Amino acid sequence: MILNKTPLTLAQVKEYTKDLDSTKPLVGYLKQFCKLSKSDSEKLSEEIRALNNLKIKEESIVKIVDLCPQDNEDLNKIFLEVNLTEEESKAILELVKKY
Repeated sequence: MILNKTPLTLAQVKEYTKDLDSTKPLVGYLKQFCKLSKSDSEKLSEEIRALNNLKIKEESIVKIVDLCPQDNEDLNKIFLEVNLTEEESKAILELVKKY
């Protein structure tokens, strides 16, 4: 039975699965695609939340942290349901560039 449904970043998944056998496919996937450390991903998540933008849902924050978009085109692929203004996009991209 599912009690709580919370989106996790790849860094958080990596932390939870650190004791798995290194031959598991999940471990290889995380090594290949996890770009940030757990502490950096948490800091970036908090900074994005601090923007207090109602358009940015928790699922979108996780995607931003995992994918680390470098331009508006990549960022807009995450936000298919809402349109971010140029200022909102720029603020998010500036935060991502720090990491």
